[in-house]
Amino acid sequence: MARSVYTVTQVNAYIKNMFTQDYMLQSLFVKGEVSNCKYHSSGHIYFTLKDSKGTLNCVMFAGNRKGLNFHMQEGQQVVAGGTMDVYERDGKYQLYARQIVLDGAGALYERIEQLKQELRELGMFAPEYKKPIPRFIRTLGVVTADTGAAVRDIIQIATRRNPYVQILLYPAIVQGDQAAASVVRGIRALEKQAVDVIIVGRGGGSIEDLWAFNAREVAQAVFDCSVPIISAVGHETDTTIIDYVSDLRAPTPSAAAELAVYDIRQLDECLENAAMRLKKGMGRLLTEKRNLVGRWELQLKAAGPGSRLREKRTYLVQLEERLQRGMGDALRERRQRMALYVEQMKGLSPLQKLSSGYGFVADEQGRAVRSVRDVEQGQKLTIHVVDGSIEARVTDRHKNK
Repeated sequence: MARSVYTVTQVNAYIKNMFTQDYMLQSLFVKGEVSNCKYHSSGHIYFTLKDSKGTLNCVMFAGNRKGLNFHMQEGQQVVAGGTMDVYERDGKYQLYARQIVLDGAGALYERIEQLKQELRELGMFAPEYKKPIPRFIRTLGVVTADTGAAVRDIIQIATRRNPYVQILLYPAIVQGDQAAASVVRGIRALEKQAVDVIIVGRGGGSIEDLWAFNAREVAQAVFDCSVPIISAVGHETDTTIIDYVSDLRAPTPSAAAELAVYDIRQLDECLENAAMRLKKGMGRLLTEKRNLVGRWELQLKAAGPGSRLREKRTYLVQLEERLQRGMGDALRERRQRMALYVEQMKGLSPLQKLSSGYGFVADEQGRAVRSVRDVEQGQKLTIHVVDGSIEARVTDRHKNK
């Protein structure tokens, strides 16, 4: 009869698949004593959980370290929550832990998860209900214990960032059975004072110490408050219900003060930069406007009566010059023409003939004697020469043959 033979890899893969299909093994909490705990340089934590009858290998990867708010040590009683799975290479099963709490807190975590799910279904974690934190505030409300590092850190940092911000402290009880009611009263009292922002928080501690900030009534008061609320409970790794309900979560009370109060030194620097940009911009604008006014002034001068008069005067001067040049040219032309006429007249002038030795003979009536027939013997004649006249009488006349 033939038998089925499997490789080691196939067997390990089969067992891993069985673990994967088991819903209970995908999310379970295991209680035990810590032993063989090693913090690897990669950030992973390898340890073993044991009780009186058995041991369980466990690992918490570096990416899940945010679920651990204490340093694990040998002998601690803890509750580790995570997934059971098979490491195929070695054929070993182990717990892949996502969160680890000291024993006694496991039941509280279950209650927190249950309440968190209820509030999430009610929409109290929805981002659309988150109110924005004002950038510049005048009054800061703080709900925390009046003693301890949290209130000192908030006052110190807020005062350093802006000494003009008024801080109203409601000294609430932040631990114990009366803490939740005290925190609720503090939120409502500061809301009535119309502060700009409220910080609700305290310093770090165990899950029991921080339990008031996981209470339903505190979450409801935070959700109903009309003033923006910043939660600042515990250290950076601590997470409470009001961190999900509040408008903004700060990892520490000091960080909450930094988020709530704007640093006035940055404001002064921004104002100085804005003033410098404004001054430069105004300088450029004034220069542009001056240049524009200068151009308009030139255009106005060019279009004004004075400019038009100067233009007309210039035009009249040019016309006068042109007239004078024209008159001069006309006179020169006329002079030249007159000179030609004079020369022509000289050629026709009797005086010109006289100057060449000729004379002009006239009778007593002044008529020109042109022929021998114009005179009689004994008639008185006047002979005109170039420098005078000669009186004569006709003694005889002879006609050319």
